[in-house]
Amino acid sequence: EEQNGTDGAKAPKVNCEERNATGIERLTLQILNVSQDLMEFLNPNSSDCTLVLFYTPWCRFSASLAPHFNSLPRAFPTLRFLALDASQHSSLSTRFGTVAVPNILLFQGAKPMARFNHTDRTLDTLKDFIFNQTGIEAKSDVSVTEEDWEGPLPSVLTKGIDWLLLFSVLFLAAFVMYATVRTESIRWLIPGQEHEHQE
Repeated sequence: EEQNGTDGAKAPKVNCEERNATGIERLTLQILNVSQDLMEFLNPNSSDCTLVLFYTPWCRFSASLAPHFNSLPRAFPTLRFLALDASQHSSLSTRFGTVAVPNILLFQGAKPMARFNHTDRTLDTLKDFIFNQTGIEAKSDVSVTEEDWEGPLPSVLTKGIDWLLLFSVLFLAAFVMYATVRTESIRWLIPGQEHEHQE
């Protein structure tokens, strides 16, 4: 049950077990390749939390989110951050109800607990989302840097052919041509048009 009050002392919705970040020299986002399964990275027997981003490299919203998401591991060193190309992992996208990208899910163990639903996808809104869900505070000195724009998640759109769009356009063009040809060949059947063909 959601409290609408502003008492500020809300209990976290997800009780995350924080991982020990000492000894990890570079806190970074891990991007899964096509052969890696998300479920291999999520431990169903633990209560640790992982923020998972479903994205596509040709989506401009995914690209604009990328530097902000790249900076999150530094802001929350006790959490894990994963990203996967939704077009390469379509079965996972279907399984977790990803109908649009970018889509961010907070997992506890292997169970999805919360979905990020803001249209303003910035480091601050992501920090607020994580804090509201887990009660874990972000490091205050973390901001989006030049390195975050470079990767690991790409902030530059990749050029590619949208096969679904291409197929849709070709189908529509073929249908229009077919309808035009059929209309001309049956014009004499339309009432009021038959006298044009009797001369």
